[in-house]
Amino acid sequence: MTACGAPVRPELIEAWEYGSQVPTESQLFALADVLWCPPTVLMGVEPRTLAEHRMSRQIGVDRLAQLIGMDPAAYRAAEAANRWNGDYRQTKALVEALGLSLRKLIGVMGRDEELAGHLRSAIEGRWKAHVGPVIEITTLNKTRVSDALRTMHAEFAEFSERYMGHLVARNDDSRLKEVAAERSAYLRRLADHFWELIGEAGEAPPFNTVTAY
Repeated sequence: MTACGAPVRPELIEAWEYGSQVPTESQLFALADVLWCPPTVLMGVEPRTLAEHRMSRQIGVDRLAQLIGMDPAAYRAAEAANRWNGDYRQTKALVEALGLSLRKLIGVMGRDEELAGHLRSAIEGRWKAHVGPVIEITTLNKTRVSDALRTMHAEFAEFSERYMGHLVARNDDSRLKEVAAERSAYLRRLADHFWELIGEAGEAPPFNTVTAY
């Protein structure tokens, strides 16, 4: 570890092994290099938070802030709150640096349910009222979000039209149950369908990045 620029006492390494202390970020990165293993192996967990994803890529806060064009203090605040509020350009740089997708980043931020709530309200009511909130969560542009919500609203409206059509025609219950089942299946896949409509912007594999300290 001294050769990697992070000299430590043998007693400290022993404390890490027994779990009585944990290494700092710089010590963790050096230890991963010494042991030829990813930081996630030493962390003992799959990355869940913004900070853990950054550490798993062996990128320091200042370096990541530089890569995404954000003030380091602002980025530290985002990590501390686990709440991302960067613009589209910064978000694109962040997901590339951390090896995520936009959809995965929203999950890391714990905003999946919030997004799903807006999608449900959009298809059941006035979809235009939810364009802004969805943009705020996803950082996607207005045209892309509007197109997706408009399509989903129209698709969901078809279930009501078909149900009422069978009801007026006094068709048997099996037809009504069939439409109801399709409606339920659609609602279960609401978020998945949204990202399918968004396409590459939400699900594209991340670009290759160079690990930097």
